[in-house]
Amino acid sequence: MTVTAGGSGFHPRLLLPTSGVSVHERGKDPGWASINRGVLICDECCSVHRSLGRHISIVKHLRHSPWPPTLLQMVHTLASNGANSIWEHSLLDPAQVQSGRRKANPQDKVHPIKSEFIRAKYQMLAFVHKLPCRDDDGVTAKDLSKQLHSSVRTGNLETCLRLLSLGAQANFFHPEKGTTPLHVAAKAGQTLQAELLVVYGADPGAPDINGRTPIDYARQAGHQELAERLVECQYELTDRLAFYLCGRKPDHKNGHYIIPQMADSLDLSELAKAAKKKLQALSNRLFEELAMDVYDEVDRRENDAVWLATQNHSTLVTERSAVPFLPVNPEYSATRNQVNG
Repeated sequence: MTVTAGGSGFHPRLLLPTSGVSVHERGKDPGWASINRGVLICDECCSVHRSLGRHISIVKHLRHSPWPPTLLQMVHTLASNGANSIWEHSLLDPAQVQSGRRKANPQDKVHPIKSEFIRAKYQMLAFVHKLPCRDDDGVTAKDLSKQLHSSVRTGNLETCLRLLSLGAQANFFHPEKGTTPLHVAAKAGQTLQAELLVVYGADPGAPDINGRTPIDYARQAGHQELAERLVECQYELTDRLAFYLCGRKPDHKNGHYIIPQMADSLDLSELAKAAKKKLQALSNRLFEELAMDVYDEVDRRENDAVWLATQNHSTLVTERSAVPFLPVNPEYSATRNQVNG
């Protein structure tokens, strides 16, 4: 279930400690959050975060965007427990200050000072703790992933975010245990860890060595709400396109399917009927690529609407033109980049 933050008596303003806000952002109202970075950001910094693209920083407004409650809780928990220090690790060293490297200050201009700092911090990961060099980088990543596999059974989110920032793989299949980190978190009922892992690419439908998924693990351990949330996460992408096409989402309790049937009562035009046939003829892979395009576009439009509603024609919007399009991401298909651009 998705809720709009601030509704039904749940108000994130009550949950916003300054410890989760970057130093250059303190003193400002952190109206936005970067979900995958676990930090709260102000309007100025959000304008830069949005220009980085969703593959670098996934932003959402704390009060005006729809939030799954446990995802909002995950972001709040990370922000409260110093996630920002993960991305500014080396800047905590006094030697860095003496060398001239410093954080941006609230008084600094957005461009170029704050924007360059934000890009270095979140895109280049310039201040993240660097591991000792090894001859075989694969061993390092495997070791980190094994640590992540063990850590997710606890409630220590910032430890897991630190491991992920260093290269641990959220979808790592443990060769000895026969499970992924999400299996472990689901069995332990660690909902917030599950949210973090999914944000970093963990698959709720990934099978263990015996073919059981994290959703199965949550159900068998009696964590029904977590199991339902994992189902929601697993089908979030295609459900969004289904809703876009049909005005409703599939009911996954009665069997899973990707493309729901349009209601027979709808008076479809010939053009709509032709489009429906084309969609139903798509392979799952092509349908999922299309779903990703629609998901990104709908997300962008929702954020644009919130952004314009909260800016009140400030200089921020005119300066940046709200950056409506995402930069090309080399990991995406040509089709996705054309839609995003």
